[in-house]
Parts: sequence; structure tokens; C-alpha cells
Amino acid sequence: MREAFTRPAVVGRVSDLIGCTPLFELCRTGDDSRLLLKLEQFNPTGSAKIRMARQMVLAAEESGRLRPGGRIVESTSGNTGLGLAVVAAERGYAFTAVVDRHACADKLRGMKALGAELVYVADEGDGNDGALATAAREELAERLARDHAGAVFTEQHNNPANAVGYHPVARELDAALDGRIDVLLGAVGTGGGLCGTGGALRRTVPGVRIVGVEPKGSIAFGGPAHDYHQSGTGTPEGAPIGALVDFGLIDEGVKVGDVEAFATARALARRTGLLIGGSAGGVVHEALHRMASPRTAPGTTMVALLNDGGEKYLDTVFDDDWMRARDLVDPAAEREVAELLTALRDTESPI
Repeated sequence: MREAFTRPAVVGRVSDLIGCTPLFELCRTGDDSRLLLKLEQFNPTGSAKIRMARQMVLAAEESGRLRPGGRIVESTSGNTGLGLAVVAAERGYAFTAVVDRHACADKLRGMKALGAELVYVADEGDGNDGALATAAREELAERLARDHAGAVFTEQHNNPANAVGYHPVARELDAALDGRIDVLLGAVGTGGGLCGTGGALRRTVPGVRIVGVEPKGSIAFGGPAHDYHQSGTGTPEGAPIGALVDFGLIDEGVKVGDVEAFATARALARRTGLLIGGSAGGVVHEALHRMASPRTAPGTTMVALLNDGGEKYLDTVFDDDWMRARDLVDPAAEREVAELLTALRDTESPI
């Protein structure tokens, strides 16, 4: 039996609350296959990304690049910035978040509440403009760090510490399930979450199959490229694929559209009471269809990594007006997910 992971009863820093996130059994079929959701929303800031935010800061300290009283600079769409804001506050650093106005308003307000300085790149228009915004943020963050004495650009997309920050996820999964994990699914953005977890997990569970999920429109697993609304994930056209995306580790890359991802998040909330984010909806959508597939062997244990909860998306994914304005509302898609959930959660009837 693997060593169990538990959180201390009393902690002295917010970052001590990172990890030991729960597994939620979304469904168990009649042939004893089950889908487990790793709920990273139970980390401080409600996201997995605080894991890698802390590790990037620790690595910068250990290398001597970040010294007492220094400044952290990062380009972020929200969750990484929230994590860095927490770590900066408790370790006495200033933090500059380079953002754009396409980011979730609640994430921007959260960073500001935690003491972050928000620096906006120029507004590139009314569309998604993912590559333009990402490239502009990265360029500005690099310049700000270079021009400010004592500043460090943590550069999440190419920082090896990003992936290292997720190694504890693998240990938590291995311990909780005693190594019985057949399939691991996760969103692919920087690549750190899925590849950091998957690489570490492969060392103790060599046979685990690793499946990456990105939005339709993202280019990591090929085209065609177009705008998408799943935030904090994927690689827009014109942006470089993150150095942490390990194609040799990922067994399969799949794409899920915004409509399907958001329909899954909305149906899951109404069917189970669990609020998850939009990109997490894409991961669950893919996992549910795999669970229902006759190609899934009896007794399969499938784990889906869910990066954050849905509370930050009440003005977007869960807002009918926002969804209608972008032609993303699809009652039929929501019904399909709800029916699939009902069938899969009925343990008396095998699929």
C-alpha cells in the first residue's frame, strides 16, 4: 500500500494548503469501470496552477535569481497570476501580472486584491485575438523584468519548474489509488500540468495511458486553427507551443469544441451540483465518451485532471447572455451530456 497524503491540521502559510485535493467518483459502470475527477479547485485560489506558481518561485530563489525584496513578473490569463500573487504576498515579493482585457474579470480582481500590480497590454479588438494577446503579454513581461532591477520573469510556458510543480499530483494519485490507474486525461496549455503529472506517474505506473485535451482551434495537436473561448488552455494560432508539451509522453491528443466543453460544465453542475471551469468541461466531455465506448475495457480506472472550478466563470460559461452572444448555447448538447451522465452513473445498468 502506498503512503497516504494528508494535509497538516494547522498551517502557517496559505501555500501550505496546496495539494491533497480530493478525487470525486463521477461514475462507475456496471462492468466496474470508473471515472474519477481530480478536483484541483480545492487548492488555494481554486486552481491547480498555484502548484506550479509556488515551484517556479522556489526554483528562482534556489538559483539566486530571485532575492529578498525582489519582483516577480508573469504573463497570465488569470490562474497562474492568482497563484503567484499568493506566493509573492507570503514571501515578501512584489508581483506584476501582465494581462489583457480578455481575461476573466474575477481573476483580475482577485490578483489585484492580493496586492498584484496589473499591467495591461494594448486592446487588440473585440475578438478572441488569442495569439496577439499572448504574444503581446509575453513580450511586455520580458521587457518589464529586464528593465526592473531585481525582477524575474517566471515565463511559465518554458519554465521546467512548471512541470516539476505537478509531480506531487502524481504521488497523490498513486497513493490514493494504490497504482491502479489505467488512463489519465488532462487539458494541454503550457503542458506542465498533464506532462508534469503524467511523466512522474509513468515512473510508478508504467502502463498508464496519457490523453491530452485541447480546444478545437488550438494548434498543439494540429489544425485547423480558429478562435476559441476556453480560457487558460490550448495554443492559439501564431503562438509557440509550450516547451513543456511532451509529445513523446502523450499517447493521444484530442480536441473538444467550446460548445461541447461548456455544455458539459453546465450539465454537470445541474446534474451533480459540481461547478467546474470551461476547459475542465472539455476534459470531462472526452472522458465521459471514452467511458461509454465499447473500446474501454471492463474494470478501467480513468482519472481526469480538472484544473479549476466554475465559480470564476459565472459571468461567462454559466451566463446565458454571454453564451448566446457568442452562439455557444446548445440545449441539445447539454441534454446529451445529461443523458450520458445519467446512464453512466446508473450502476445497475451497464453501458
